[in-house]
Amino acid sequence: MKRIIILSLAVYFAMIGGAIAAKPYPKRNITDVVVWGAGGGTDTCNRIITAEMAKILGVNINVINKTGGVAGSVGMSHAYKMPHDGYTICGLSESNVTAGVQGGWDKKFDVWTPFIVGGSPDVLSVRPGTPYKTLQDLIEAAKAKPGSIKAAAGGAGSIHHLNLLAVENGSGAKFNFIPYKGSSPAQNAAMTGEVDVVVTSLAEQQQLLRGGKLVALGMLIPDSFEVEGLGTIPSSFDAYPSLAEYLPISQAIGFALAANAPEDAKAALTDAFNKAIETDKVKSWAKENYYLLSGKSGDEAKAVFSALESNFAWTLWELGAAKVNPEELGIPKP
Repeated sequence: MKRIIILSLAVYFAMIGGAIAAKPYPKRNITDVVVWGAGGGTDTCNRIITAEMAKILGVNINVINKTGGVAGSVGMSHAYKMPHDGYTICGLSESNVTAGVQGGWDKKFDVWTPFIVGGSPDVLSVRPGTPYKTLQDLIEAAKAKPGSIKAAAGGAGSIHHLNLLAVENGSGAKFNFIPYKGSSPAQNAAMTGEVDVVVTSLAEQQQLLRGGKLVALGMLIPDSFEVEGLGTIPSSFDAYPSLAEYLPISQAIGFALAANAPEDAKAALTDAFNKAIETDKVKSWAKENYYLLSGKSGDEAKAVFSALESNFAWTLWELGAAKVNPEELGIPKP
């Protein structure tokens, strides 16, 4: 009798094992290693999109945060060291493309296959009480006295700094750029009068704009933007069409899979991502938080990150803020 039971169990477990082996990817839960802190834009985007993807894939996607290093290098390194089997993805953003030239990462960004959820567009704002009531007022003042108006946009080489440089190049204005260690201190500097102008994302500024702590002069995208309780923020392109030669430079927040991961994993994640980005949950979240959805994956997403890496890396190098020459990493000039 015991032998019959043992044989029956052996057959049962063999059948179960065969069924598991036959199941297509994913066979088990997936880990999403987010390189920035909990509650931030990248973390929130990842938790929103992976929650919807998990429903489609039929497994859990467990989000963890691995912060630190240079431009998210600790989290990227941790994710990249895991087996490239499709069961570890890396939650990241456009800022991670500078890790290489800043000495925290020894690879080009093309070791990843990225998926772009989207990002919040940048807005140029001033502190209340300045004489600049319109973008034209500000630009013409900056052109009349080059370098006299202080402007903050996070750290040198950040996406916000690149947008400020694009405004200068597209309008002929010249600001006195003051770098800060992030968007929050840059915005605080504008509110306290340390600087007159700040460029950060609408998602980051929205509460300050509604509270009258900052005054928006122009969106740095081709379209105007409606903000609840505030009204319409005009596009900077309306007053300065030449900005179209340099803008928009947009955030690219999402996640990435090792480029040499199995093709079935890439295909399954791409299918789940494409379906998740179209859900009401993701669309309503984006609208409520002033994010523009991208939904790019595959070659489209790779092209976006390649352009960002080239732009960011060489800007940092030319500003003297990079430790590694982009040429050493094989990053072409933009």
